[in-house]
Amino acid sequence: MPTPVRQEAQRLFALFKDHGAQAVEAPVLLPAETLLDLYGEDLRARAYVTRDPILGEMMLRPDFTVPIVQMHMAEGAEPARYTYEGDVFRKQEAGSDRPREYAQVGIEIFDRERPVQAEAEVFALVKDGLGDLHCNPITGDIGILRAAITGLETTDRRKAALLRHVWRPKRFRALLDRYRGALPVPTHRSFLAGMDPAHVYAAIEKAGPAIGRRSIAEVAERVGALREDAYTAPIPAEQAKVLDDILGLKAMATDALTNLREFAVNMPQIEGALDQFTTRLDALDAAGVSPDALPFEASYGRSAMEYYDGFVFGFYVEGHTDLPPVATGGRYDALTRVLGQGREIPAVGAVIRPGVVIDAKGDA
Repeated sequence: MPTPVRQEAQRLFALFKDHGAQAVEAPVLLPAETLLDLYGEDLRARAYVTRDPILGEMMLRPDFTVPIVQMHMAEGAEPARYTYEGDVFRKQEAGSDRPREYAQVGIEIFDRERPVQAEAEVFALVKDGLGDLHCNPITGDIGILRAAITGLETTDRRKAALLRHVWRPKRFRALLDRYRGALPVPTHRSFLAGMDPAHVYAAIEKAGPAIGRRSIAEVAERVGALREDAYTAPIPAEQAKVLDDILGLKAMATDALTNLREFAVNMPQIEGALDQFTTRLDALDAAGVSPDALPFEASYGRSAMEYYDGFVFGFYVEGHTDLPPVATGGRYDALTRVLGQGREIPAVGAVIRPGVVIDAKGDA
């Protein structure tokens, strides 16, 4: 007889299929190279990696989205809706009581014509799927934060570093504080800033034999980049303040939009992202989700998997702060571009954890 968790998984799976999603399966073992290229070596700390004598490094499935995007970009028609259910595998810290293997049920929508409406559709469908389980939603928008970073008056190299570390809040804060001039340039960079570029190769050769995989030319190029960064002017104070204001914004979605429009006076580069935010709120309202009662946090989603680049959301069981989010989701257009080898399509998806549903109801 199926366990309560499997029964709940099948219920949610049937709900998504009834909504018109095509049921698909994903392999349990995935090529590690693809996932590591996407998320970096940090992924090794939270995923199980093994080695196949023929296929090389393989990874136990940390989520379903990547293999489903690969499948769709290779052979899928448009628009498309997919649903799946099965286990994912995540390492946990020593002493943690969180499961290392747990069930997920999800839905992914690829829709070029109605991208914002698809976001509202997924959010409302997940909300309906949770039924009478008392949950508190949180929404965010990585796209607004990305637009603000892209609009900063600084070098492309600095903007790329900030965008790369959006997912690592502590590292992001340290970089932003240094780029705005609130922290001193590290000692080693001060040393490089004072070095005559003509003497770089001589200094490298004097240091001794080369160790590692970087060539002397690559090391010299990196030294030049660090030297350039040390001489770069700080980010304008007003722009840095706007970015701080965005990062700290927490309000109901309608009020958040009003605040963001005020921020845009000093950073007009975010206007396009705010127009999309406005359209999304209209779509949510049409789907029966009131923006006036929908919490929004501009920093939400920054510690999730790194493929989200727009709308993000999560549902948390009321009164159960000990439980992880029961559902999460968001937009990941950039992931389709990477896995589609230059082709892309607007895509949004979400997962529900049936095990958390059962734990919250006390039926496990």
